[in-house]
Amino acid sequence: MATALPRFLQRGVRLMPNDPTYKPGQKAPRSGQYGIEGPRGGKTGVERTVVKGEPLPPSEKTGQRYRLVDPTKHR
Repeated sequence: MATALPRFLQRGVRLMPNDPTYKPGQKAPRSGQYGIEGPRGGKTGVERTVVKGEPLPPSEKTGQRYRLVDPTKHR
């Protein structure tokens, strides 16, 4: 007897994006816009501009992380 998959898995929805997340205070690996995500991966709609090598700024709430959403185009 086969186990039925949950509906969201049948549709091919990804639970977690493959892009890495970064903690506040970590150095930015690339320059660009970093989006702030909640502790469970939900988007907050807030972005910060960070230059490569600079530390990511403190977050407003505990457990929030950063994800690169728009890398800088020039070098």
